[in-house]
Amino acid sequence: MSKNYSNKLSIVPLGGIGEIGKNMTAYAYGNDMIVVDAGLKFPDEEMLGIDIVIPDISYLTDNKQRLRGIFITHGHEDHIGGLPYVLKSLQVPVYATRLTLGLIEGKLREHGILDQSKLIPITNESEVTLGHFKVSCFRVNHSIPDSVGFAIDTPEGVVVQTGDFKFDQTPVDGIHADYAKMTALGERGVLALLSDSTNAERPGFTPSERSVGATIERVFQTAPGRVILATFASNIHRVQQVIRAAERNGRKVAIVGRSMVNNVSVAKDLGYLEVEPDTLIELEELSRFETHEVALLTTGSQGEPMSALTRMARATHRKVEIYSGDTVIIASSPIPGNEKSISRTIDLLQRIGADVIYQPGSGVHVSGHGSQEELKLMLNFIRPKYFVPVHGEFRMLRKHAELATATGVNQDHIFMLELGDVFEIQDGTPRVSGKVTAGAILIDGLGVGDVGNIVLRDRKLLSQDGILVVVLTMSKQTGQLLSGPDIISRGFVYVRESEELLDEANRVVAATLQRLMTDRVSDWSGLKMGVRDALTRFLYEQTRRRPMVLPIIMEV
Repeated sequence: MSKNYSNKLSIVPLGGIGEIGKNMTAYAYGNDMIVVDAGLKFPDEEMLGIDIVIPDISYLTDNKQRLRGIFITHGHEDHIGGLPYVLKSLQVPVYATRLTLGLIEGKLREHGILDQSKLIPITNESEVTLGHFKVSCFRVNHSIPDSVGFAIDTPEGVVVQTGDFKFDQTPVDGIHADYAKMTALGERGVLALLSDSTNAERPGFTPSERSVGATIERVFQTAPGRVILATFASNIHRVQQVIRAAERNGRKVAIVGRSMVNNVSVAKDLGYLEVEPDTLIELEELSRFETHEVALLTTGSQGEPMSALTRMARATHRKVEIYSGDTVIIASSPIPGNEKSISRTIDLLQRIGADVIYQPGSGVHVSGHGSQEELKLMLNFIRPKYFVPVHGEFRMLRKHAELATATGVNQDHIFMLELGDVFEIQDGTPRVSGKVTAGAILIDGLGVGDVGNIVLRDRKLLSQDGILVVVLTMSKQTGQLLSGPDIISRGFVYVRESEELLDEANRVVAATLQRLMTDRVSDWSGLKMGVRDALTRFLYEQTRRRPMVLPIIMEV
């Protein structure tokens, strides 16, 4: 029997608030719920061993009987990367534009759930009604084609979620943002706006993606040898400009990196990339051409350890080697936390003798997100009654709130939400009514959510001071120590040079066991705790380090 929910609009950010990545927002009214985006983010350096991070979807699974569909704004990982994990738990239809669906299909196929997933294409003209919600979309410019924002009609009014956007007056594909639709929404009256805050701290306007094409063209004309360009695999507009520059300058293009190969293939098959029949070649064909006749398009612009460019720089790539005289273009800006990895890759490339173009002012990268003037322009188009900045770290959200005030939004109508906050509007009156479970689920290999803060704390401890394993053999009948303690060190000290320290540690363990037995402590947990505490204290006094101490007691 279905539960009857009160008739009020609830907006709950499950990702993309106070962070860059894993975007997800839930909308609920009565017995109906929809979700916009289901992204992932890549781990920071504190998340040792973690592969990716996705939103906690406990709120969605608790309300799965209400969930009607998931709408996707565009095909970047931070908006689609969490979908395979969501769809394994929730069988709901996914609505997205053609290119976005093409990229999603590849992900779901890898996870073995494509056949059981319901993917529904939408266009700029689509209107989808699901329960109390009617969702339509409007085109925006971004660094990937087919990007849209959503206008969500609810019984309380229209809510607009922009997705990631900029206003590019000279877009690479010639398709402009839907200025008319946005203006019409503003004239009609918008209850609330949720808008991209990524570049809220940058003054002015974000340059057109076409400006990067001019720089790439100059490099292709003047480079004496091969040109190797690294960028995000999903930046199809940049890929298009590389291909055009190569064709105009008589170069063949080889694609390196699994995600780049997959995305280029999908975009080409769906008609989002224009490529001459003989432009693309396989890596095995590179040796057939002179160096000035080829270019390589690769992943690795963030210095990722296993990416194609990083493996080339370390001379560990199976098929491609960097030579002195190659020109390498790193066409992206560093994601916070990746600066060291990128610097290391650049150093390795320059040691080989490659000419590396990477500086911020070199013209090889522009952002896909609007700067302050574009954010204000969106606010002026939409003219919302209430404003919620999303998609950004807290300082970006705060700055975006200031921009909204400058355009005339009442300061009392701006809501700075945290993950899991329930922003409710009932009879036109807004409030933050409470909080639901939200946060991060950590993915490590095939494990989903089985690594939490305690495991991460242990990994951090192991990475800092190592581990000591203390092995004891005790009599089951008498409780007497039969052999040991034997101490095994990993990542703490070099055993051959620390024999005196470890011998003394053995004596500390033996003395501690004798004391505990005298005090009639006989349960294994008590013995282990006593050994651990005594040895930890001794080692800290001697070395000022705190390795993980793991006592193991065997009974015979």
